[in-house]
Amino acid sequence: MSERAKRSDYRHFLPLQTRWADNDIYGHLNNVVHYGLFDTIVNEYLIASGALDIHEGAVIGLVVETGCRYFAPLEFPQKLEGALRVAKIGNSSVRYELAIFAEGAQEAAAQGHFVHVYVDRRARRPVPLPDGLRKALEKIGV
Repeated sequence: MSERAKRSDYRHFLPLQTRWADNDIYGHLNNVVHYGLFDTIVNEYLIASGALDIHEGAVIGLVVETGCRYFAPLEFPQKLEGALRVAKIGNSSVRYELAIFAEGAQEAAAQGHFVHVYVDRRARRPVPLPDGLRKALEKIGV
C-alpha cells in the first residue's frame, strides 16, 4: 500500500466507535489505538465467518509483522469504519491490509497491515491454513 487507500479498495467493513480513553494529550487517537482497531477488524471477520475459534480451535494466528501510515487525525467522540482485505495467502501465513475511515469518508485516515502466521495452539509451530480459514480469506482477497 504505497498511496492513501480509498473505500473502494476494501472488501469487508466494520462500524467502530472511538472511546474516551483513546485520545492522547494532543487531542487525537493515540497511534497504539489504531493497532487495537486493526486487531479488532481482523478478528471480528474471522470469528463472524466461522473461520476462527478463539477458545477451542487447534490453530491460532500470531502477529509477526505490522505497519501503519497515518493521514488524518481521528478523535473521541467519532464514529469510524474499519476496512479489511487480504493481500496475500501463503501456506501458513496471511497478509491483511486494513484501513480506518472516519464515518462516510472516502479516503483512509490510517492504513496498515498485519501478517499472521497460523500455528498449532499448543506446539506454537506453523501449520497449513485450515480449509475453512482459507475459504474465508479468499472471499476478501484482492
